[in-house]
Amino acid sequence: MAAPAAAEHVDAKRQLVVASHPAAAQIGLDVLRDGGTAVDAAIAIQMVLTLVEPQSSGIGGGALLVHRDAETGDIVTYDGRETAPASAHSAMFLDAEGRPLPFDEAAASGAAVGVPGVLRMLEAAHEDHGRLPWRRLVEPAARLAATGFPVSPRLAASLMRADRLNDVPAARSYFFDEAGAPLAAGTPLRNPHLSRTLDLIAAGGADVFYDGTIAAAIVKAAREAPAPRSGMTAADLGSYGAKRRPPVCGTYRDYRLCGPPPPSSGPVTVLQTLAMLERFPLRSLGHRSLTAAHLLAEAARVAFADRDMWLADPDHVRVPTAALLDAHYLEARSELIRIDLALGRVEAGDPEAGLTLLAPDDRERPPATAHMSIVDADGDIVSLTTSIERAFGSGQMTGGFLLNNQLTDFAFQPEIDGRTVANAPAPGKRPRSSMAPMIVTDEQGRPVLVTGSPGGAHIINYVSRSIVATIDWDLDPAAVAAMPNISNRNGPTLVGAVDRTGGKAVDPALAEGLAALGHTVRTVRLTSGLNLIRILPDGSLRGAADPRREGVALGD
Repeated sequence: MAAPAAAEHVDAKRQLVVASHPAAAQIGLDVLRDGGTAVDAAIAIQMVLTLVEPQSSGIGGGALLVHRDAETGDIVTYDGRETAPASAHSAMFLDAEGRPLPFDEAAASGAAVGVPGVLRMLEAAHEDHGRLPWRRLVEPAARLAATGFPVSPRLAASLMRADRLNDVPAARSYFFDEAGAPLAAGTPLRNPHLSRTLDLIAAGGADVFYDGTIAAAIVKAAREAPAPRSGMTAADLGSYGAKRRPPVCGTYRDYRLCGPPPPSSGPVTVLQTLAMLERFPLRSLGHRSLTAAHLLAEAARVAFADRDMWLADPDHVRVPTAALLDAHYLEARSELIRIDLALGRVEAGDPEAGLTLLAPDDRERPPATAHMSIVDADGDIVSLTTSIERAFGSGQMTGGFLLNNQLTDFAFQPEIDGRTVANAPAPGKRPRSSMAPMIVTDEQGRPVLVTGSPGGAHIINYVSRSIVATIDWDLDPAAVAAMPNISNRNGPTLVGAVDRTGGKAVDPALAEGLAALGHTVRTVRLTSGLNLIRILPDGSLRGAADPRREGVALGD
């Protein structure tokens, strides 16, 4: 691979925040300076991101959070993934002839809107690990929404590509000027509707979001969106529950890696990828090696074959997580990988004899997500990934915030050639996610890395490479965050191109070498968005954000 793009890390002794927008990171650090916990800071950051980075996440979406308690070493995950309303059904994204709808049509529809989960999730985490009052964590975002903020270059660029927002009156009046042009970078932007919504949430907690006028407005916006229509009701919001789940964990070299279990496919697929790589000498190969790039792509290829077949909401279908992570199974899967030749398309494995044969869901979805990594003064850790699915979600807007289109993360075809798809829609079901917020500890149980990224299904490969780059190549967090990206999802091998932010492309010679090994190589924009914190042996902190985006690291 080419040398990573120039970037700078931030060192801290006590506490550190890495978040995807400077205003959100600063408010998160202010919370820590006031004695708040990592969870407290995460709540404040999410509220601000709803305002300043609406294309990526917000209170109208969902999130997954991993928390490590410094005193006990316990790791727990919080599932704030959206759910399908009770009216959902397996054919909800098929046309009258039974064909899958075009993605853009489905994503802009009412049917795409899932019951938002992030607020209930943050509330549950705050109950367990918060210290400052809830109101203190929400009010800074409410004030910023009232006074306004300058449109960032990334938000302005996203608006240039979001003509569909013109079809939604609330979004059009907010994101476009009187002449119908998208707001330019630097334009002052106030959101009094969101300020009022956040004031209510600050005073009444998550309950006011899921029951009452805000809930009624969400239902109204979803049901009035284009067809296929939403059948969401107030009861769907009132019955939503965040879930505390034990983490899914595995090992790589002498390290333990933990993240959220299904319905996220992210950590399981990361763990599979790394387990299959463990027999190869990646450390001696180095991060510029063609062979290393080939092996990373091939391990991901094999892992994605299993992901697409088996991973879905375990509360609705049987998900063989333990079998997929079984050491003997992964040794056999690793033996498929050839060091001298790309495999081409790989079939899913059979991790557990007697499982019903399924059909894979390998359709690509566009990414729009954010990630934050936080270590507080007590040493507690949060790794949180948050999303509304594609950029600006469904485009439907109420109360100053956008509604997600996360239900298009379900498989559109519930059955293929008579075989059931595990990730098919169903009432109350959570769509499969690729989010992979993770915490890495050493063999003594000491934390060494907090990592995660936006990027749709590419998240899995971004996070896998961040762990390899840290453990095998001992790269600085800034170098890890800035690396040119390579991604394989059991198809062509995608290599990062130069983008408008100046991020470095994958070395053309490396791309040519991959092609010579049999990879179908495509050059695309792969900007990742990794936000990482490395905990050094002396306990100090070193963080960095992908320089191709707007994230920053701030600490004391």
